[in-house]
Amino acid sequence: MYRIHLGEFEELILLVVAVMDGNAYGVAVMEELENQAGRSVNISAVHAALRRLEEKGFVKSEWSEATAERGGRRKRLFTISNAGRVALEQSRDVYIKLWSQIPGFSHNISFT
Repeated sequence: MYRIHLGEFEELILLVVAVMDGNAYGVAVMEELENQAGRSVNISAVHAALRRLEEKGFVKSEWSEATAERGGRRKRLFTISNAGRVALEQSRDVYIKLWSQIPGFSHNISFT
């Protein structure tokens, strides 16, 4: 099986995009990352990671309709692709495998 390698920050961004289920755009991803992971990040870093993930085929983007609240500007909305889901599943499986081998830790790891 082909292994997909994600950096830790890219993996967090990809997870947030998946959680946001079609409502992910730069600022919202940045805010969700801070809320969910307690990480304060620069918007430029989020945009760069989203571009890298799109280049790798892990996310797809499309422009939203213009809104008055944004002064007539559109948002670039990101969604996770099938390749992105596979990447997250592979990453999860590696973590579960390694965590289950640590002596003294619970072998009943569950992500439900």
